[in-house]
Amino acid sequence: MYAVIVTGGKQYRVEKGDVIYVEKLNVEAESNVTFDNVLVVGEEGSVKVGAPSVEGASVEGKVVKNGKGKKLNIITYRPKKGSARRMGHRQPYTKVEITEIKG
Repeated sequence: MYAVIVTGGKQYRVEKGDVIYVEKLNVEAESNVTFDNVLVVGEEGSVKVGAPSVEGASVEGKVVKNGKGKKLNIITYRPKKGSARRMGHRQPYTKVEITEIKG
């Protein structure tokens, strides 16, 4: 069984046991989280597609950890002006293990 969920403005295709990295959620590590915005639920030979989401479907997961991604180096440069600026950014994320798909 699989499902397509929406969180953080992105869509993820998940199955039971998958580990996904989503935009940072406001939950502590080792706690449970429920995703109610499920677009598609499918299994062998049958698919339920929502309009816009499937009624009564949800995906439950366990938060493994919260962290920051790899550093991105951003360089802004203005030619012929002798001006350059270097910045860095680390995007926060939440690592979630999918435990159950209902629907």
